[in-house]
Amino acid sequence: MSPPKLEFRIPGWLEAASPDPDRAFHGPEERMTVAVELARRNVRRETGGPFGAAVFDRDRGTLVAAGVNLVVRERCSVLHAEMVALMLAQRSLESHDLAAPGLPECELVTSAEPCAMCFGAVPWSGVTRLVCGARSSDARQVGFDEGEKPSDWTTALERRGVEVLRDVRRNEARSVLRAYAEGGGPIYNSRRGTSDGG
Repeated sequence: MSPPKLEFRIPGWLEAASPDPDRAFHGPEERMTVAVELARRNVRRETGGPFGAAVFDRDRGTLVAAGVNLVVRERCSVLHAEMVALMLAQRSLESHDLAAPGLPECELVTSAEPCAMCFGAVPWSGVTRLVCGARSSDARQVGFDEGEKPSDWTTALERRGVEVLRDVRRNEARSVLRAYAEGGGPIYNSRRGTSDGG
């Protein structure tokens, strides 16, 4: 018996929604608008959880790759929005290391602070900046288990060369989480316990 293929399906609306590759998104606020809108559309179209993320060329402001949470849809616990965006960016730029010579400097913009898994993936991805919308406490408040990460997680990333910006359009990002919970969206892995996260 041959092993199953490792693949996942991107929602059709996400592929169709990709902006002009030459369009520049200026600054963290404008780029966060993209991530929050991805999360909002994922909820409205019932294709996944209330999280969106995007990798941008830091200098040009162009979108390298967009990701949304696909955990329940694809039956795979690692398909958080950040992980999807990073995987697609690495495929697009043809490198496992987004800091490889010859590549543009990249940043990851995410509608919520990273969980324990995504926190671990950030420094290995090669991005040089992480921009966050909602806080981990906002995700926990609606029932998501964010796992455990160091209380000084931002400092830990900065020691690894990753600049961290928090609370960018936090209220907008938080509103997507609340709408999802109020609409009865599945809160997966909530039985695992509670954590202070970050």
